[in-house]
Amino acid sequence: MENRKIRVAITHGDTNGIGYEVIFKTFAEPAMLELCTPIIYGSPKVAAYHRNALGVQANFTIINSAEEAHSGKLNLLTTFEDEVKVELGTSSKEAGMASYKALERAMEDYKNGLFDVLVTAPINKNNIHGDGFSFCGHTEYLEERAGEGKKSLMILLNDVMRVALVTTHLPIKDVAQAINKELIIEKATIFNNSLKRDFRISNPRIAVLSLNPHAGDGGLLGAEEQEIIAPAIQELSSNGVYAFGPYAADGFFARGGYDSFDGVLAMYHDQGLAPFKALDRGDGVNFTAGLPIVRTSPDHGTAYEIAGKNVADESSFRHAVYLALDVFRNRAEYDEPLAHPLEKLYHEKRDDSEKTRFNIPKAKPKENQ
Repeated sequence: MENRKIRVAITHGDTNGIGYEVIFKTFAEPAMLELCTPIIYGSPKVAAYHRNALGVQANFTIINSAEEAHSGKLNLLTTFEDEVKVELGTSSKEAGMASYKALERAMEDYKNGLFDVLVTAPINKNNIHGDGFSFCGHTEYLEERAGEGKKSLMILLNDVMRVALVTTHLPIKDVAQAINKELIIEKATIFNNSLKRDFRISNPRIAVLSLNPHAGDGGLLGAEEQEIIAPAIQELSSNGVYAFGPYAADGFFARGGYDSFDGVLAMYHDQGLAPFKALDRGDGVNFTAGLPIVRTSPDHGTAYEIAGKNVADESSFRHAVYLALDVFRNRAEYDEPLAHPLEKLYHEKRDDSEKTRFNIPKAKPKENQ
């Protein structure tokens, strides 16, 4: 790892929400600037508007490229010159496109290796999504733009549990049809690999939730548990993944079953996130696993109802920065011994050619002299 502070790219999110507020509050703590070099991808004019509206002391250094980022400073990279009308607490397409422009610029810089990790402030997906342009969320966007063919996994985590989702932003009516054995195995495998590499857990234990009430009640309330989920768990186990279940979600969370596992795999969004947020202490983080890029975000939205009132809690955003730094270091530590594998020992070497001892012609017997 290079002997320098980790560079954290921060997209400013929806310009009418609490993005700038939680960013300013997070880096008002001097110790944060000792941990990393932050680069806000946003707009100086919008940032100044939020600073004045909040009435806070928020010093930032304006830069035109990530290469200019200063250590010990809160750097703000100008991602667009367009005038943006800020209407705090209001949902607007203009604010949505401002958040998208910042994200696009950040992805250009990521491909050029100009920062190490990405932390995204909250957006309003509906204000980005439009006619002829599909935007389902950060997770899907990053998989397409920075996935390099790999699949992503949404993980929500706090001090209580880690919850991953088999399906993410789908209407409930489409969930059952979307779930199949192959998808569960794919997501559980990504989860297992992330727990090992990103969180340094040597032998992760994963609880897999059911889809139907009471885990299908023996097929009375649905057959997905018997026909899809249980077979997927069996195959995962045979592949060396310590997966258990399926567990009925209500009883699992009610009895604190998550305490016995390193991760919980939920079938759909609200099944995992409703109990997660009910038990959250304000430190929850959204982490996109499975991709080359390290990306985190707070587990809350734009919070229009409190935007500009200087009452937003920055704890979740601060923990998002902490997690991004931890994952970056964990990956470097995990990958280091794999970068230069030892040469095979003599007895491990094999003849990889088609010529083996099984098809070498036998020597002809010598004729009698």
